[in-house]
Amino acid sequence: MLGTLRSDGFPRISPVEPRFFENQLWIAGMPNTTKFRDLARDPRFCLHTATVDTEVKEGDAKLWGVVDDVQDKALHQRFAQALFDETGFDIRGQEFDHCYRADLTGGSAVEVGDGHMDITIWKPGEPEHVVRKH
Repeated sequence: MLGTLRSDGFPRISPVEPRFFENQLWIAGMPNTTKFRDLARDPRFCLHTATVDTEVKEGDAKLWGVVDDVQDKALHQRFAQALFDETGFDIRGQEFDHCYRADLTGGSAVEVGDGHMDITIWKPGEPEHVVRKH
């Protein structure tokens, strides 16, 4: 799930399928969507795994940061080719309205087990640290 800020300042949560491509995290998708208008106006975002397990047995993760809209047609076509090669979904030859490269400013992961919950927190330039809750 992608968290963005609406024009009125309230949060918006939208489905999204971010992808790693050329050693970067990218957020791309259908043109003319409100989530991409949000990012064009305010580049801050949060990504969250869509957890449905209330016991969080499989873990949980969040990433946050800012995006940069990369308008590079050659990159877009390489991205489209890689997407086709990996998934069979074909957007090769199409124009991209937006193609957002994510610059991460932090992240966290949750693991539950043996009567406790470990939250691993990461920020660039700092060592990871773990908070254990019982």
